[in-house]
Amino acid sequence: MPGTLYLVATPIGNLQDISHRALDTLREVDLIACEDTRHTRKLLNHFQVSNRTISYHEHNEHERAEELALRLAAGESIAIVSDAGTPGICDPGSWIVKRAIEIGAAVVPIPGAVAHVGALVASGLATDSVFFGGFLPSKKGERVRRLEEIRETPATLIFYDAPHRLAKSLSDCLDVLGDRQAVVARELTKIHEEFSRGTLSELVSKFSTASVRGEIVLLIDRARETATKPPASPEALLARIAEIEDEGHDHKSALKRAAKEFALAKSEAYRIVEFAKK
Repeated sequence: MPGTLYLVATPIGNLQDISHRALDTLREVDLIACEDTRHTRKLLNHFQVSNRTISYHEHNEHERAEELALRLAAGESIAIVSDAGTPGICDPGSWIVKRAIEIGAAVVPIPGAVAHVGALVASGLATDSVFFGGFLPSKKGERVRRLEEIRETPATLIFYDAPHRLAKSLSDCLDVLGDRQAVVARELTKIHEEFSRGTLSELVSKFSTASVRGEIVLLIDRARETATKPPASPEALLARIAEIEDEGHDHKSALKRAAKEFALAKSEAYRIVEFAKK
């Protein structure tokens, strides 16, 4: 009979967040496959777990999955762990799960920490419907297209982001999604854990000059009717843009400001303006 594949969640910061079941599993399996063996060894040593480890990361995932599948087929039990959190959530894990299912091995999740879930429940935003989009694209064009795809999704939007891109990501979110309520959760479960809450425009102002470090979760309120409904008439939007331009602003800045005043995403305001020209 094939063995069992365990997906073992590990702490995202505070080591005490690991479960007794997770530790028992790590002690009892035949092999622990790690995203980084050196990183995982620190965790294992802390809890006095002495077991064999092997690397399983994004650069060898497909090849290593075949090797692990052979071990499972031979009856061995294997635990998959990432550096932090739950394997398979923006980390390696999905490929070996597919192979384990194909060969008839049992796949058992050992629940634990998930950064975006911890951020969500403490955010103050709605938790009844959620869209998790993983990491926002690093390139602006791809990021904007991604945001436009999910702009009207009736759910709290959650993304991971790199600290050096946060200011640009927030600005793009403001332009595409409109000025919604949002939360930046940083360094969850760690000493410098921080939640920054406010509108996207307020967060853009805060993080445009702030030096940001650590692991970032970005949460944005769901689309509201007022955020996607066009103004009473295109003429009203055009008139307001003209007024702002008369104040000395260029067309791009005027369009962006008017869009905020009408509770529109910048892209939506642009479409209205272009349609009115036809």
